[in-house]
Amino acid sequence: MNLNSKEIESVSKLEPFKRYNYFIKKIADFEEIWTIVDKHGELALSDIEENTLISFWTAEAFIKSNLYGNWENCIPFKITLDDFEDIFAPLIVDNNYLINVFPVNGKSGFVVNLDEFIRDLNDELEKYQ
Repeated sequence: MNLNSKEIESVSKLEPFKRYNYFIKKIADFEEIWTIVDKHGELALSDIEENTLISFWTAEAFIKSNLYGNWENCIPFKITLDDFEDIFAPLIVDNNYLINVFPVNGKSGFVVNLDEFIRDLNDELEKYQ
């Protein structure tokens, strides 16, 4: 997905739920999701109030505002929807992770559980059929 700096800036300024809605639409459009991994290829996770979160974005360009602190040496990692379904969804279930959609500037995005995420994504994907 090609993004210009104006789109990156305007989407990054949206409140978390509006970024979530943008995220769902873009994921349905492009059928890819981005996360970050460490130098060993392990998922970069975060903890908030005794919950472990896995973060996702719509594009590599949005990740750059989050690569500092514990994530300073992490790299963007693209996931297809098929890989999300086959690999990441079971991982999220097995580890009881929550999904942190579209964090920006070191602040949490919109946090949902896997069931909510899949429901919303499937609702959007149905519009394309």
